[in-house]
Amino acid sequence: MIKAYSSTVIAVPVAQVWERVRDFNGLPSWHPAATDSKIEEGHANGEVGCVRNFALTDGSGRIRETLLAISDLEHTLSYDMLPNGPLPFVNYIAKMKFTPITDRNETFAEWWADFEAGDGQSQHWHDFVANDVFIGGFRALEDSFKI
Repeated sequence: MIKAYSSTVIAVPVAQVWERVRDFNGLPSWHPAATDSKIEEGHANGEVGCVRNFALTDGSGRIRETLLAISDLEHTLSYDMLPNGPLPFVNYIAKMKFTPITDRNETFAEWWADFEAGDGQSQHWHDFVANDVFIGGFRALEDSFKI
């Protein structure tokens, strides 16, 4: 089992960060790897069980993820990645958590995932998720408030 974890401080108040991230279909508005997202029929955006279906900006395909849990009180959400996408991930489950840093009115952001790599390249995919997906996403999220 691969366990990827990243954390950082985002120099934006938690309420603003959470408002942007809790929009499950809004991933392309802040993550550089995602574009052209839609919520599949069956559930509304932000409703547990909804499936977001988004294209990767590198053109390698589409990823489908199910919202498993969301808490406005705790500023957390978790999701899984459905099989048959362009990445060789199996049993991928991720969680994001955003905590206020009260003395600076900033946000402590955490993102982690547990999964297996179907192609056996565990270290490669650990580093890719922890650095490119998570840290790259956090940096782009913070930058999205500067525009």
